[in-house]
Amino acid sequence: MELKRRDGYEGTGPGAITPDGCAVELYSRLAVGEEPDIVAAAVPAGGRLLELGSGVGRMTHALLERGFDITAVDESAEMLERVRGARTICGPIEELDIGETFDVVLLASFLVHAGDIEVRRGLLRTCVRHLAEGGCVLIQREGEDYHTDVPRERENPAGCTVRIVSAEPVGDGVDSVHVEYVFPDAVWTQTFRARPLTRRQFEEALGEEGLRVDRYLTADRTWVRAVPTAGNRSRK
Repeated sequence: MELKRRDGYEGTGPGAITPDGCAVELYSRLAVGEEPDIVAAAVPAGGRLLELGSGVGRMTHALLERGFDITAVDESAEMLERVRGARTICGPIEELDIGETFDVVLLASFLVHAGDIEVRRGLLRTCVRHLAEGGCVLIQREGEDYHTDVPRERENPAGCTVRIVSAEPVGDGVDSVHVEYVFPDAVWTQTFRARPLTRRQFEEALGEEGLRVDRYLTADRTWVRAVPTAGNRSRK
């Protein structure tokens, strides 16, 4: 079944574009950064890991090399075709219920900043629903100046210039963010909706779904280890 483009999300450039505006070929080219090392340092090696929003497997492949047993989830079948060595499940993350639990649930790529509050709640409930006793959720959140330090750009080791061109308010505390990815031979763009969250707002959002911050994993607090609040049980 082909998924409908999410409202406020679009992308341009060569190849398949996913419902949230991501380009499959672009993400197949981009280099993975330090994220796999951050994840590996935060949890015991060799555990079962549920990766929500795996894309083409940039993180997946790096974490497989570090000994994790991974189930990779993405709503794009074209993305999952690029994943190797992990079990894959295709479908919207906020609706996922596979009847299993995992030592680690990974929610990266700033997904917790979904513009639609109900989508965010669904994402966090999926995390809790699939978390094993004693497990944790690892979440990547935006930097505190993500929406204000614009325009800006950085170089990706794959030979790409990544430009955050704009972050324009569209109402209800949500911004429309426009990004360009410029390679020597191709250009991709993505426009998506994101809701800025202060540290307090982020922690409150976790608390609404029965999670709390165990600790921040990086100095800029963009990576977080979260655990269930006392007495919380997985729920649908």
